[in-house]
This record gives sequence, C-alpha cells and structure tokens, in this order.
Amino acid sequence: MTLLPLADDHLEYEVELDADPAVMRYLDTGPRSRAVVEQRHRDRLAVASVVPGLGFWAGFVSGCFVGWWILEPWRTVDRAAELGYRLLPRYWRQGLAGEGAWELLRHGFADLGLTRVFAETMAVHVASRATMASVGMRHVTTYFPHFAEPIPGTEQGEVRYLITRDEWPADQGT
Repeated sequence: MTLLPLADDHLEYEVELDADPAVMRYLDTGPRSRAVVEQRHRDRLAVASVVPGLGFWAGFVSGCFVGWWILEPWRTVDRAAELGYRLLPRYWRQGLAGEGAWELLRHGFADLGLTRVFAETMAVHVASRATMASVGMRHVTTYFPHFAEPIPGTEQGEVRYLITRDEWPADQGT
C-alpha cells in the first residue's frame, strides 16, 4: 500500500467514501452530501498546516484508492496525535487499516518524536477496535458524550485507545 498526503486530486475518492452508508455507519447520521464532503475536504487539508508532518493521507493499492488515514494533533496533550482511518467496504478485512495505521504510528514516533497516539471509536465498532489493538494500542477509557442526533450504538459509549512511544514495538512492521 502507498500512502500519499491528501490533496485536491483525492476529493472524488472522499466523495465516494463518505457517500457510502456502510462506511458512515459508526461516524454520522448517514451518508454525506457532496457539498458537505467538499467542506470536510478543505478542513482535512488544513490539518496538515497545523503541525508539520501531521495530516491526512490517501491510501492506494495497485493504483486503486482504498481509503484515508489521519494523524492529527491531539486536542489536549502536547507531542501527541490522534490516529484514524476510513476505508471503502471492498477493502475491509484485508489488514489494510492496520497496515496504514502501523505506518502512521511509525511516522509519528520515529520521524516526528510524538510521545503518545490516541484513537477513538464507538464502543460497538468491533472492527475498528480490533485494528487499534492489532497495532499495539490499548483501551484506556469508555466515555458517554451527549449527541444531538445519536446513532444506534451511542448508548454504549465511545472508547479511547492509546499507545505511547515507550510501548510502541518499533520492529512490529518488519
């Protein structure tokens, strides 16, 4: 898999991704319109300007778009970032989410000197939680935020996973 910094050339892929109800099941109240995706695309591009080396990446296998990954500044801790990923359903259960996540952890810890990386998802999102665990992250908390428009499963809460630089097994991806 190849990860490339997210660019304007990737907008159509993002539209396809965010329009898929299966992709958005744990993320939103439903598929997103093109106008919403265009605004989110601009927001995603802006993440890369906040901290050099962080941002969104588009993933490709044999030239085909798979999804995107993010490593963005964590909102409350210095030298920390949040890991995320979103893949098209035809690429689920192939280990690609973990492959991209592993590469961003390597980049964050080895290249950027991050001290911690967090990831969050709905408690009921078993596949995403399994990916987090597969790259060495551990569950640290479950919390119950208020949602103006809750989606099924929100009543079970959100989970946060963490891996520190000291916990990161640098040889895992080799």
